[in-house]
Amino acid sequence: MLDTTLANRQRNHLLDRDSVWLFGYGSILYKTGFDCLEQRTASLHGWVRRFWQGSHDHRGTPDAPGRVVTLVREPAARCLGLAFRIRPETLAALDVREKNGYLREAVALELGDGGRADAVTYIAPPGNGAWLGPASEPEIARQIATATGPSGPNRDYLLDLAASLRALGADDPHVFALERTLLALPGR
Repeated sequence: MLDTTLANRQRNHLLDRDSVWLFGYGSILYKTGFDCLEQRTASLHGWVRRFWQGSHDHRGTPDAPGRVVTLVREPAARCLGLAFRIRPETLAALDVREKNGYLREAVALELGDGGRADAVTYIAPPGNGAWLGPASEPEIARQIATATGPSGPNRDYLLDLAASLRALGADDPHVFALERTLLALPGR
């Protein structure tokens, strides 16, 4: 399944509330594009950010997909991002934005102040229609360097994400290694 919009509209995790927390770990960190009631730093335990999802609709094309992040399970890991408290109806637009293989999932967050919150996030699971999976850093960086889609160059996605993570004080070896590799490519 590539377009997950309808599947996500059937996922009603936490939507019986006046507001819901949304965990952002990728482009939502620097290109929010929606109204939020509150924003806090947050961590998701047991997951890591990986450039293993294809982007056929935003940072690439069907013939030349870009690479964007998804979350991959890793028991001892901690993924730092932002929690946005939003109105449940905001998810309708996000379902369209995240339609390229991502499914809306319920997760438990640790907020920056030490509190806990039930939240939703979008995760592109292995085997979805846009899944590219793991590859070497040079291979991923070369693909990112050459891909461009309706939302712009894939390169900008990686660089903007790395800058956002630095601003949050996040240590993300995968993202920062890809950034270094990308910037070291000839002509980049």
